[in-house]
Amino acid sequence: MKDKRITLSGKPPETSEPIGAPAPIDPKTGMHKDYWILSDEERAQKWVRPYRDKYVHKKCGVETLMGRKLSETYARDPKFYGSTFCAGSKCRAHFPVNEFYWSLDGTEVGS
Repeated sequence: MKDKRITLSGKPPETSEPIGAPAPIDPKTGMHKDYWILSDEERAQKWVRPYRDKYVHKKCGVETLMGRKLSETYARDPKFYGSTFCAGSKCRAHFPVNEFYWSLDGTEVGS
C-alpha cells in the first residue's frame, strides 16, 4: 500500500521519526524546514471539511495564511495535524491546533 503522507517539498524526510515534522525547525523562521501533507491522490478525494487557508491564534489574535497543499490536507483530514504554526511576531512557533480557529467561520482548527 502506498503511503498517504508525502513531504511538502517532495524530498525524502530528514528524520526517521514517525511522529512530527519530516525536518527540523529552521531557527530563522521558527517553522519546520518541511512538513507532511497528504499525497496528491489522497487530497483529490472528497474533502470532509471546507477549504480554509487562514486561521487565528486565540492567544495573540494574529491571522496566519497556509499554503494550498497544507490547506487541502486539513480539508481532507481535519485531524492530520496536532499542532500548527502561528506567524505572529510574538509567537513564531507551533502550538496545539485547539489554540486556533478558522477565519472563515470561527470553528476550531482540527475539529
